[in-house]
Amino acid sequence: MKAIVYGTEREIPDAPFKEWIKRPETAVISIDMHQGHLSEDPMCPCPAPRGRAIIEPVNEFHRHARALGVPVIHVRSILRKTGEDDLMGQHPAAWRSLVALYADPIPGINEHAIQGSKWTEFATEVLDTDLIVETKRRLSPFYPSDLDFLLRSMGIKRVVLNGGMTDCCVLNATFDASNLGYRVCVAADLVRGSNPEMEDAALKMVSLHTGLVMASKEIVARWEEDVLP
Repeated sequence: MKAIVYGTEREIPDAPFKEWIKRPETAVISIDMHQGHLSEDPMCPCPAPRGRAIIEPVNEFHRHARALGVPVIHVRSILRKTGEDDLMGQHPAAWRSLVALYADPIPGINEHAIQGSKWTEFATEVLDTDLIVETKRRLSPFYPSDLDFLLRSMGIKRVVLNGGMTDCCVLNATFDASNLGYRVCVAADLVRGSNPEMEDAALKMVSLHTGLVMASKEIVARWEEDVLP
């Protein structure tokens, strides 16, 4: 089997890593693939335009997962309209201040992830049989959401991540998932971040510290092995 280790794809030993990518007790977690990041509207509150390129590839990967019996969980940020979760609370999110040091002002930034707004609508395909977690308030999909509770209730031991942003929410997810005892895999071609440099750095960190980094076709091939007679 192949994984991308510090930026280079190479063969890795089956032991112990084949167990990390087995199909049973695995769930796909798709992070923040919603209009608040992916819309082309100039008022998009937290634009991550690089993610638009993976919308259809993510959909196709999810179709393979469902066909092989792997559950798909879509995670999105939702903030209460009244503001206590962020702007009007005692601990507003750090990124809102820090982004101004790097990027031009974002005109719609205060609308990001507001409950009931069009910005929380998924850009990817979501089926009735999929699961949704929308209690993500900060960068990690595990904090302070019910994702860990859901995964443990389902008996999940392994997670495969896709979505955005590679150097932010995806990276945070790998650290939290690993620290909580899950085996982690990131689909390298199905995540996007701030820019190629940041994506590369984040995936290198994952490959050294928190999980496997693999091409999505390699992940599907390993799953298919588990259903062969």
